[in-house]
Amino acid sequence: MKELFKRIITDFIEKDINGILPRACTIPLDSKKIISLIGVRRSGKSSILFDLINKLRENISRENIIYLNFEDDRLFPLKLEHLDLILEAYYELYPHKRDEKIYLFLDEVQVVQEWELYVRRIHDTLDISIFITGSSAKLLSTEIATSLRGRTISFEIFPFSFEEYLSYKNIEVNLHSSKSLSFIKNAFESYIIDGGFAETIGEESYIARKILSDYLGLIVFKDIAERHNIVNTSLLKHLNKYCFTNIATLLSFTKLYNEFKSQGFRLSKDTIFNYMAYLEDAYALFTVPIFRNSIKEEQRNPKKIYAVDNGFKKMYDYAISEDKSKLYENIAFLHLRRQTKNIYYYKGTQEVDFYAKLDEKELLVNISYEIKDEKTRTREVNGLLEAMEYFHLQEAYLITKDEKETLVIDDKKIFILPMVEWLLRGDEAL
Repeated sequence: MKELFKRIITDFIEKDINGILPRACTIPLDSKKIISLIGVRRSGKSSILFDLINKLRENISRENIIYLNFEDDRLFPLKLEHLDLILEAYYELYPHKRDEKIYLFLDEVQVVQEWELYVRRIHDTLDISIFITGSSAKLLSTEIATSLRGRTISFEIFPFSFEEYLSYKNIEVNLHSSKSLSFIKNAFESYIIDGGFAETIGEESYIARKILSDYLGLIVFKDIAERHNIVNTSLLKHLNKYCFTNIATLLSFTKLYNEFKSQGFRLSKDTIFNYMAYLEDAYALFTVPIFRNSIKEEQRNPKKIYAVDNGFKKMYDYAISEDKSKLYENIAFLHLRRQTKNIYYYKGTQEVDFYAKLDEKELLVNISYEIKDEKTRTREVNGLLEAMEYFHLQEAYLITKDEKETLVIDDKKIFILPMVEWLLRGDEAL
């Protein structure tokens, strides 16, 4: 194993890294903390590592940087006791580096059970900067919180935002230019259906569908079934299909339990709860609770479900173009989720899609693909007014396909904005 580590380390040091698109996240290079990048598979975590490595190579020797992908089949099966051999192999190759600072990049670290024990020890005892990635939310909670105890800064990585998607396609963002807006709107029509996974952009529809199918297979079988020893993979796949075809809708666990039971599945309600938790752990899905002043009340109400990428919906739903409102809502959720975990829906007389707590403000947002129908417009506006009264807020947003207007009602403002503008205006639109 040590000789294999030597070969992998050497091969990477000699390798040039090209074609990396910088992402819209700022990762520190010289923090005293362990840097953790967490997110769904193929969301770009490795590319971000490579971008960081390229930046380091501008100022330090390549030989001071170690990169290992723990899903490299040559390393299987990798165990905790093997990890010490990484630095042993490295210092045998470069003994003069023992007195220099080393940068260690460990990709998909969750593959090795109890990896955190090794990472914590070398972080505490050596002059080394450590960067890790993983495809499990548990890295942000159980494993990191209990074993790394304040030693890490974590960053969640998602598939491309719409702004990153435009950058990837070399489309200029100028909301004041008619020409730029025409390219932006054309790109958005693809983005809301195909999603933001880099490998699917620009591919033929059937190729993109195949790529996404492979991603889901890895998530279901490797990140969930294998990790949690699930035998009933058929039920897991059916739950997958149900959730991705019903994004931005309320999920009743009781209804789902009865529906699956009627289809002949042998299961308990706990099975549904657990499988949903595993899908969230793998960053495939998110659930949003109703806002209530007590956790018990939140748990008694259905949750709304959202997908990490719109592209997963088209895997199962061929009538997707008829459901633009749900696609818009999922995009809006992801836009908010990149900024905060504190997202709820509100229900009074009317329902409001999102109540979000950001660092410096609270936000109310309704999503409606079109509000040309007066009943739809009135419902959306009245829902926001009711929620604004409840939360003591003076502003709210109604996001649509292409309408733009500012409503002033008593002392309250509702900003009606096109989705593309809301997504691209940054803090100004929040």
